[in-house]
Amino acid sequence: MKIAVTGKGGVGKTTFAATLARLYADEGKKVLAADVDPDANLGLALGFDEETLDSIVPISKMRKLVEERTGANSQNQFYTLNPKVDDIPDTYGKVCNGVKLLVLGTVETGGGGCVCPEHVMLKRIISNLVVHRDDVVIMDMEAGLEHLGRGTTESMDEFIVVIEPGARSVQTYKNVKRLAKDLGITQVKVVANKVRNEEDEEFIRNKIPAEDLLGMIHYNVEVMDADRQGKSPYDFSETVTSEIRKIKEKIDNESSL
Repeated sequence: MKIAVTGKGGVGKTTFAATLARLYADEGKKVLAADVDPDANLGLALGFDEETLDSIVPISKMRKLVEERTGANSQNQFYTLNPKVDDIPDTYGKVCNGVKLLVLGTVETGGGGCVCPEHVMLKRIISNLVVHRDDVVIMDMEAGLEHLGRGTTESMDEFIVVIEPGARSVQTYKNVKRLAKDLGITQVKVVANKVRNEEDEEFIRNKIPAEDLLGMIHYNVEVMDADRQGKSPYDFSETVTSEIRKIKEKIDNESSL
């Protein structure tokens, strides 16, 4: 199972992605959590300490590695489009609470059609995250939709769009669904976060088709407390973890159909 978690900035993608990863790890599954957000903080949400995270260099910033694998350098503008990457998760991944974290970073580019060596490397790594039947890959994507334009996530089985109860978040879901279809991905689901009351719940149900809605996570100050202390929300809020556990059960039921 390869899941890309996406959405607007600040909606709670990382909280959801990290808690989902911890829940799968608790089942004994082999879980790889890939951070593809330039503002990488998935590691903190998984429970890593800051010292370990400070020592991690995103793959996209490892210029020497990119040059070695693609053959591209200042003297050579030609490079391979299928570099060897199958060893990268084990070589550069770090493990905490049963989850292997791989910080990929992103390629900063003005255009959506970047075919630079770094982009080729990231796309190759993502598409080669080959998993066994019971393995799980969860990707915490950068905010916005640029990764869809670059086709970095075309090898995903499912997109989960985290939204808030608001028109702009709903619009993001619609845009992701449209762009994902162009990549051949039909599974685009929604998790509504920061839901405050019945009015918010009603708004979500009116705007999101029932078959696309995986569930709702209610507004919870415990998540904010966890973030302030640099802790994993999984270890801080049984309420939020329980809500995400129900969403996970729905994901598992749908994937087994």
